[in-house]
Amino acid sequence: MIKFENVVLASPEQMEFIIEGMRNPMNSWDKSDSHTCRQDGSFCMECGHKNGYCLGQNDRSLMQRLSNSGTDHRKFMRMMPVYVRITAPLYWWKEFNTYKIGTVVNSCSTMHKIAEKEFTLEDFSTDHLIDVSILGVEALIDYLNVSREAYVETKDKKYWWQMIQLLPSSYNQTRNVMMNYEVLANIYKSRKDHKLDEWREFCKWIETLPYSELTCGRVKQYIIGVDLSKED
Repeated sequence: MIKFENVVLASPEQMEFIIEGMRNPMNSWDKSDSHTCRQDGSFCMECGHKNGYCLGQNDRSLMQRLSNSGTDHRKFMRMMPVYVRITAPLYWWKEFNTYKIGTVVNSCSTMHKIAEKEFTLEDFSTDHLIDVSILGVEALIDYLNVSREAYVETKDKKYWWQMIQLLPSSYNQTRNVMMNYEVLANIYKSRKDHKLDEWREFCKWIETLPYSELTCGRVKQYIIGVDLSKED
């Protein structure tokens, strides 16, 4: 199980700054054709992503070419932030933790808040478990709750240790994550066919983001009447 909430992307002002920097090496600022939406973004037929910023054909084409040229040329992607609140099991977070560069994470603490509420089956990712395994998880949950109640009543740390050391990797944890488009491109390339459902769902989520052709290598048409699959 994996859930994505509260996605925050680059503002129009940030996009202007990013594109300006992208064009610095060739001093080609005069060729930029992007602009802040001149209409209510929810009704604009030009913006495509309804995010209040209209990315022009020239800028999009340059972005695509730089993205295809490799990491040395697509530094602008490291300047494109993505904020998202993710809930996923600990076994998935353990793999996500390998992406240290370009990410910042604030997590809900199991150390400090593990006894905050009663454990329930919904707190765990169990979608692939067979019936007998579900029974095992339910038995473990019962014991975790016994330890929790004992800890709440006595504050004896030995009961806290029972929860910490018995908590399975299927326990779902929520973290607020900051990444950038370069990180997403690397994740998509290496994880899109991963055996874990959570990674495949993560890559499907990447595909839904604005300008996903930069991270997924797929050119999409967002500007009405313009074939963006052809380079200038």
